[in-house]
This record gives sequence, structure tokens and C-alpha cells, in this order.
Amino acid sequence: MVALRRAAHQLMDQPPVFADPLALRILGTAVAEELERNPQYRAHRISDRYLRAFLAARSRIAEDTLAELVGQGLRQYVILGAGLDTFAYRNPWHELRVWEVDHPATQGWKRERLASAEIAVPTPAPFVPVDFAGQDLEQALVAAGLDLGQPTFFSWLGVAPYLERPAIDALLGFVARASGSGGGIVFDYFIPPHTQTLMIRLLLALRRRRLKQIGEPWRSHFDPAELTAQLRTLGFRDVTDFTPDMINARYFAGRHDGLKVGTIGHVMRAVVTRD
Repeated sequence: MVALRRAAHQLMDQPPVFADPLALRILGTAVAEELERNPQYRAHRISDRYLRAFLAARSRIAEDTLAELVGQGLRQYVILGAGLDTFAYRNPWHELRVWEVDHPATQGWKRERLASAEIAVPTPAPFVPVDFAGQDLEQALVAAGLDLGQPTFFSWLGVAPYLERPAIDALLGFVARASGSGGGIVFDYFIPPHTQTLMIRLLLALRRRRLKQIGEPWRSHFDPAELTAQLRTLGFRDVTDFTPDMINARYFAGRHDGLKVGTIGHVMRAVVTRD
């Protein structure tokens, strides 16, 4: 569904905030053709516009940050929970190596999609299959060729809200150690529902119920100030919390279609600045 909204953004929202020329192809011919015939395919609720905008914005922030760090010499990029992310297959920097970390079953499904869409896989292949329930992420990445002595940038999109806090804290601790000077992370998170209006809380309650029914319940929220303090304690010095107002001002101002993000999702950018 994330990939579907990312593809719909290419068709429905002009100009796109996040351009992804492979977003339609990786969906498969049948879904792509249906979406091209009817961009509103599976996207009929008003909340979907806010979600579609947020998914586009978080990817844009991640790849804008990546471009900035590559310009400063970064050469390693890890996509955690990659899903159907397409960056590795449109990577414009030959010197940048990309690793995609995901569950083995999800990664197998993605490889089938790539082959069906005839999307070329780079060499070395980016795939790092990891079952977080029983495998060590650091060991898996090192075995796949990641150099912990070099700066690394991590994107971690659409994952943190579905994890318990101990798992989130452990992942952020690892990333802080592995990023190195000149590396960092971009990830998204939700603020507590009680900070929202009654109408927003009701909409969120409905969405939480739907996600629980499909086995993907929301498990965590963060207070922005506390999360920022935690990241600084871990060693990230350049920390920016992209609030909804900041995201709308930077990426959606002046649009004629009124596209914008909602009020609960934030995107956090945390970088270990060079000495």
C-alpha cells in the first residue's frame, strides 16, 4: 500500500514532491495499468491524501539528506525495512553502495517484482535478508560488506510506529554507533494521539483498528522534545525534527491542489557531524 500511494503520487499530484520513475513499474503491469486508468484506485478516503503527501515528503527528506551527505563524501547507504523502495535501482552515484534490509519473505517477493518488471539489480546486489526476531542486524550488514569504519546513512521509513520502544531504542543505538562522523539517519514517527483534536483522534482510532485487524498495530509514539534529547545523548549533533508545519512550508507551499500532510506524523533527521 505504501508503494501504491507512492505511485499514485506520481500521477495525481503535479508537480510531485517526490519523483520516482520506477514507482509504477515495480507494482506490476496489472496494478500499474489500473492505477493509470484510475488514479483514485484504492485511494478514495480523504485521509489518504494526507497519508500520500506524508509518504512522499518523508522519502523526499531522506533522499535530500542522502544527497547532501554524498556531496560531503558519504559512500554507504542502508535502507532499513526497504519494502518496495526503488532507490537502489535508480541510484545516480556510482560510488555509493546501497544495502536493503528486510524480512527474507518480503525480500523474496520484491525480487520477483523486480524480475517481472525487468528492473536491473545493481552489482553487488543490495539485499540483506534479516529476521529481526532472531538475527543480529550488525552481523548481517558486516557479512554483506558494510564497512563500520566508514560513515553510513540509514533511512528507516514506516517502521518505528509498529515497534515497541525497546526495539526502537536498540536500533537507534546501533545506528548511532554505525553512522560514523558524516553519517546519520532519517526516520518517521507519530506524536501521541491525545495531542490532537477530537476529530483527528476519532480518525486515528479508526485507522489503528484497521491496522490491528491486518496484524500491523501501531505500538509507539514519541514526544518530540524527548526524542530529540535522546538522539543528542546518543551522539547525533545535527538533529532536525520536521514537524507537519515545517514539512508543509518546505514542500507543499503554493500548491494549487491543496496537497499537504496531516498533523500527527513527524520526520526526524539526525546526523553525526564531522569533527
